[in-house]
Amino acid sequence: MIETPTLIDLLVAHAPPVQPLRPPLVRALLWLLFAAFVLALLAMGHGIRPDFDQRVSEPAFVIAMAASLLTGILAVVAAFMINVPDRSRGWVFAPAPALVVWLSTIGYGCLTHWVEIGPDGVHAGDTARCFATLMLTSLPLALALLAMLKRGSLLRPTATAITASLAVAAISASTMSLIHDLNATVMILLWNVGAAAAIVIAIVIVSACGSLYALRRSRLYGNDG
Repeated sequence: MIETPTLIDLLVAHAPPVQPLRPPLVRALLWLLFAAFVLALLAMGHGIRPDFDQRVSEPAFVIAMAASLLTGILAVVAAFMINVPDRSRGWVFAPAPALVVWLSTIGYGCLTHWVEIGPDGVHAGDTARCFATLMLTSLPLALALLAMLKRGSLLRPTATAITASLAVAAISASTMSLIHDLNATVMILLWNVGAAAAIVIAIVIVSACGSLYALRRSRLYGNDG
């Protein structure tokens, strides 16, 4: 029989090296830098909206942009914070004030005009082009954030999924406001929050199946005993 101190020494001696995670704020900053890189690529490929100079002089547009950007920053910080076991769950409420301001400027312009019918026939409307731009914006951000969060804790998957999807949605909305002349807030929220809801539902189903399987095995072995 190996004594406990000896066993601990053996485990430590043969344990593979583990690279510690960077602090949550550092990882959030890295993701935001990646988001800025994606925005720069889209701006070069798509161009800034033609009426940007006019819109930036409107207080409502500036408030909406600032609120969505602040929501994204606070949400991604919250996602990385609650993805670490020793940080408070209260971080999930950090983006709430900015989110309220952002939602007060919500618009549905990108939910109409999927198809345009003209003299030349049927063409994709502004909404279809808006959705394509949304995919180019949100997918890289979501995949990068998912890859970064996978290395954290899985103790709070639901809260992490919600804050992460909110971060992607808010940064995507800020990006879309710079390059697209339609307010895509509703479409962005529906897409990203819907994806988060699907992830949460999948987590609940997997957890429930695991619990049922464990309960069944415990009853089976209990009966055998």
